[in-house]
Amino acid sequence: MTPKKTVLIVDDHPLYREGLKAIIVRSPSFEVAGEAGDAEQGLQRAKALRPDLALVDISLPGGNGIDLVRSLRNVLPETRILVISMHSRMDYISEAFQAGALGYVVKESAAEGLLKALEVVANGDFFLDSSVSREVIQGIVNSPGPRAVEPHGDYGSLTPREQEIFRLLAEGQSTKAIANRLFVSPKTVENHRTNIMRKLELQRPMDLIRYAVKIGLVDVDQWKD
Repeated sequence: MTPKKTVLIVDDHPLYREGLKAIIVRSPSFEVAGEAGDAEQGLQRAKALRPDLALVDISLPGGNGIDLVRSLRNVLPETRILVISMHSRMDYISEAFQAGALGYVVKESAAEGLLKALEVVANGDFFLDSSVSREVIQGIVNSPGPRAVEPHGDYGSLTPREQEIFRLLAEGQSTKAIANRLFVSPKTVENHRTNIMRKLELQRPMDLIRYAVKIGLVDVDQWKD
């Protein structure tokens, strides 16, 4: 039996943490390793527990969630981070991804979308809550962000298989879904993704999305879906 992925919940509202735990325990794939109510405690708990995933609220006492995401990425690079927030504004979402989060869920839709988000992020893939408006997504894609890197790599340098996987990744397909579709292993897909990011000089999942939109490979509506 595959071991469950461990999740650390960092949110300052005890009742909301209980609600998140109630959702997570319904899944056979995840278990709650621990919880914290502020940024400092969240970092300390993460260091002690070394969870597979961290579920982080943006609004936290003792430092904001974005700073915590950056700290977690520096201290525990293998821990994959899903931000959960009441905010669906472009600046919050963009900054979360720039800080190193792989996913973003709006609190009002967490009951329906949390487990799917955790599954996608656990596979190392990018997730954005479908409740976020098209206008917000368009703004994120077009905004370079304070730390974004303008890609300079050549799409033509990719092999035909790499181009195929790049398109599927840009459309929001998970590693597992791509592997099943192409009849290869998830590890093979991950290796191709690493090569794609290197050849196109991309640093973050958000850079991959921007690049795909920039060259007309996918449109914003496809990404949102």
